[in-house]
Amino acid sequence: MRSTRFTTAAAARAERRAHADYTGGVYGSLLAASVVIGAGTLGSLPRAELVGLLLLTGVVFWVAHVHAQLFGARLTAQGLERRTVLRVCREEWPIVKAAVPPAAAVAVSPLLGLDVQGAGWLAVTVAVAGQVGWSVASARRAGAPWRLVCGTASVNLLLGLLIIGFKPALKH
Repeated sequence: MRSTRFTTAAAARAERRAHADYTGGVYGSLLAASVVIGAGTLGSLPRAELVGLLLLTGVVFWVAHVHAQLFGARLTAQGLERRTVLRVCREEWPIVKAAVPPAAAVAVSPLLGLDVQGAGWLAVTVAVAGQVGWSVASARRAGAPWRLVCGTASVNLLLGLLIIGFKPALKH
């Protein structure tokens, strides 16, 4: 009886690992950092507008990803049942979730004594940290060895720093 319970638990863990995909979180964090950097090149946006821009961009890209997944399912002749639509919506939701911490950072930045430019830097920092965090969580949940966890963290940090590096080049 005991080995059956452990076998079932191991099977459940393997199933969760097989479905551990935080791609949307990594993508959404990279998107949020890009939005903040891009918005910063337009001048000083009011904080409320930057918060709205972050959240609405996350939602728009979430809808686009859901549509793309569902359209792909149609092309492969799979039925579009309500269950399928809800599953795809749930799987792509990390794109929106990734926009929340940078938006919250902008919202609370006055409490930290930051001006609008400081709020933007805080949001970018939070977005890049989120991007690295999502990639590490995904790798760990999938059972990757520490070498690969460190590798994906490094690549995602490099991508975030690359986005930050575009800021001076985008100034007029």
